[in-house]
Amino acid sequence: MTKFHYFLLFILFAYTANAQNDITVKGTVVDINTQLPLEQATVYFTTVKDSTIIEYATTDKNGDFRINMRKYDKPVFMKVNHLGYQVYYEEQKALIENKDFGKVYLLETVNALNEVVIKTEAAPITIKKDTLEFNAASYKVRPDSNVETLLKQLPGVEVDNNTGKVTVNGREVTQFLVNGRTFFDKDGAIALKNLPADIIKKIQVSDFKTKKEELSKQESTSDYSSINITIDEKKNKGFFGKIIGGYGSDERYESSAILNFFKNKQKISVLASSNNINSTGFSQDEVFDNMGGGRNSKGNSQGSVSGKGITQSNLVGINYSDDWTKDLEFMSSYNFTNSINKNESKSSQTNFLPTGNILTDSDSKSRNENTGNKVNFEVEYKINPTMNLVVSPKLNESRSNSNSSSSTSSEDQNGQALNESTSQSSGENSSTNFSNSINFNKAFEKQARNFSLVFTNNNTRSDANSFNLSETIFYQDNKPNDERNQNTKNRSESDSYSLDLEYTEPITDSLRVRFGSDFDWANSLNDEKAFNYNAATDSYSDLNQSLSNYTTSKQNAITPKVGITLQKNKFTVNLNSKTSIIDYDNHSLYLNNVTDLNKRYALPFGSAQVRYRFSRSKNLTFKYDYSNALPTSEQLMPVLDLTNPLNTVIGNPDLNPIEKNSASIDFKNFDFRTRSGYSLFVKGDYYNNDVVSTSIYDESGKRTTTYANISGTYIASVGANWNQSIKKDAHVLRYGLGISGSYSFDKGYTNAQIYNAKTTSVTPKVYLTYEYGQLLVISPSYSLSYNQANYENYSRDASSNVVHKINLQTTTYWPENLIFGNDFGYNYNSNISGDFKKDFYLWNTSLSYGFFDKKIYAKVKVYDILNQNQSATRTISATSIRDEENTVLKRYIMFSLSYKVGNFASSEKKNRGRQRGGGF
Repeated sequence: MTKFHYFLLFILFAYTANAQNDITVKGTVVDINTQLPLEQATVYFTTVKDSTIIEYATTDKNGDFRINMRKYDKPVFMKVNHLGYQVYYEEQKALIENKDFGKVYLLETVNALNEVVIKTEAAPITIKKDTLEFNAASYKVRPDSNVETLLKQLPGVEVDNNTGKVTVNGREVTQFLVNGRTFFDKDGAIALKNLPADIIKKIQVSDFKTKKEELSKQESTSDYSSINITIDEKKNKGFFGKIIGGYGSDERYESSAILNFFKNKQKISVLASSNNINSTGFSQDEVFDNMGGGRNSKGNSQGSVSGKGITQSNLVGINYSDDWTKDLEFMSSYNFTNSINKNESKSSQTNFLPTGNILTDSDSKSRNENTGNKVNFEVEYKINPTMNLVVSPKLNESRSNSNSSSSTSSEDQNGQALNESTSQSSGENSSTNFSNSINFNKAFEKQARNFSLVFTNNNTRSDANSFNLSETIFYQDNKPNDERNQNTKNRSESDSYSLDLEYTEPITDSLRVRFGSDFDWANSLNDEKAFNYNAATDSYSDLNQSLSNYTTSKQNAITPKVGITLQKNKFTVNLNSKTSIIDYDNHSLYLNNVTDLNKRYALPFGSAQVRYRFSRSKNLTFKYDYSNALPTSEQLMPVLDLTNPLNTVIGNPDLNPIEKNSASIDFKNFDFRTRSGYSLFVKGDYYNNDVVSTSIYDESGKRTTTYANISGTYIASVGANWNQSIKKDAHVLRYGLGISGSYSFDKGYTNAQIYNAKTTSVTPKVYLTYEYGQLLVISPSYSLSYNQANYENYSRDASSNVVHKINLQTTTYWPENLIFGNDFGYNYNSNISGDFKKDFYLWNTSLSYGFFDKKIYAKVKVYDILNQNQSATRTISATSIRDEENTVLKRYIMFSLSYKVGNFASSEKKNRGRQRGGGF
């Protein structure tokens, strides 16, 4: 037997040994006056001595609760909590045998409010209308844990160890707020790893709402969730933070700091980061700090790990929020970013033709530097009890410079050379963007009657200056070679404005009608001039008119709309319809020829959503959406684009708008009693008049590309996930299964012949996390990704690829003050071409020791111990197969120190840790 089998037997033995000490308690919670059962009441047991929570459950639709728990030979309280009812107490001298409490009667509180739960003690879980609230003190975490660790303890909450994605009862969380405010960026995910758990009082989960829905108190139409992290009032004054610095082999380094200053409603947070280990945002993982790979390879905007090349990044940010008066709230943030990416890439691509294929090999080397300054503000003003105004301006300024060199060669399926090219380029770009949104809402005396106004604008100015020295050699049909030594200057402007007016009138308590109109204005300008090098003057002074173009595009739209909402206790129906009347004007000046293309459209839109709630944590959602989208100006204008020597592009003025029909069914269910849940979804998109590119290749492999409408393409996707959490004393086991799949049907034209591609993708996964108290965490996972494409009217009939990914994460917190973490991953890519390695291992390790009450940690980390890391990928599309490999970080060792600062007394932290220790 393997060591893994012995490990499983050990866990099984541990559970079996404890089974004889288990008992079951049950009962039914009812209203004392109506005798009706109460669903979602929280039933929990605490010790009489210090109120430590022993176990809890929530009642089902019949008011029943059933709790499997360990025998407890000491006095305990049974407590029952429900919105609008007085807390029920019952003392038991001990719980050493199965017990049926029968009917437990709750007395309604006379002055109960929808927003208030009257109680003398916080329950582990409280349900307030549309919000699920967790009492942080009821859940056991290490005293030095962050918010992400706390979230993992909450029933129904899952944090993916590899991607960092957070879901609650199967719904993805896309917004994290701190005391109801954004924290640095829009999604606020930076708070998860950088706020300590021991200052948190509540975790509140609700449906994600737009600012318009929030102000008008409309129900959410989103499929996503939002989490609000509320800070304990006792910890709402003072400062805390963490500083990290490290240096290692190959001149690798990392440094980061976050400092938070809280004073009641006023909050100021400052962060900074600098490293050259591919961490392009801000992350302070407790085990690996900023090191990428494994558990820290998150894709969020504040902790991403670059996938191509090696990136040196710098970041400075500040976030400020305050209530200036009781009616005026203010929030602002500033971020400075700078990154330098260096990459060497090679690729091998096969483009399918009706007869034969074209094989292209490419090599490139690049350096890109980006510098940005971003300022965000949000002001919310309560004009009076019925009127609210929110203004959110944003300013973003960025600059970039780049240089690259590349070489490409193409041949046919017989190995006959078609073309080759070399290129050296450099460029600078500067861009300024200003955007703003104004949300105004007026509520009237009649409930649910309101008027909303939303105005948005987006204004961008950019300038680019680039140099290109290239040569393209054609080996067939005596085509002349293409040689370029040019300077290209580009100026572009883009302005868009949108006004959304909507009035809501309640017909009955459950039926509301909405009507209004959208007004949209959009203008864009692109002025590009290319200059050839003049040897006589040693300057770029000869205007190349064939590569110069001046274009403008304008869209004006008026969109009247109407909607109906029917909201009952168990279900909500939303129906929306609108028609967009659009003026679409495009202009081009190319080779001294003026081209004007003016079109008028009347485009219908419609949507329907039905959401049925079987219970608080069990719901079914159906959505249908019909929409139209206009082709872009580039796709429409019959003007040559000769930028790429191997691909001449021209638009098609006869394109029709794209029609899209989408339908989806989503079912989610979570059982708080068993800590298990599952979710299912089915989604389909069907297109009429989809815009596809069509290419004709000549004998040298050069393309001429235009665009065409094609109907009957579609994509269908399905997915399912199941997870469960089990706890026995110090043992916690979380595990789950998931599968997702898709089937797509694509059509297009190559060499004037229609092709179709049927692509199937299936990705199953299995994952598990085992925790032993505060000493050990083990998280293995496995996923498989299978992709197959079948082609018609191509020289190739089919292609497929299988990718296996195995990951094992372990963390130990023993002996005291010592943290030992390992991330081990294995990737296998089955059908990648012979020029690329099919598999590799990535093993990272970290060992740290805490000093001075764990305020200082000394750490040694090794990235890619086996020195096997690589980035080789295969991409299968409807027209090609592409294998690509890019530069990646290789093995390095790093020594670092981290220091926690704060004015919270250490004894206070210890007491909080003991309180959480009694949780579950």
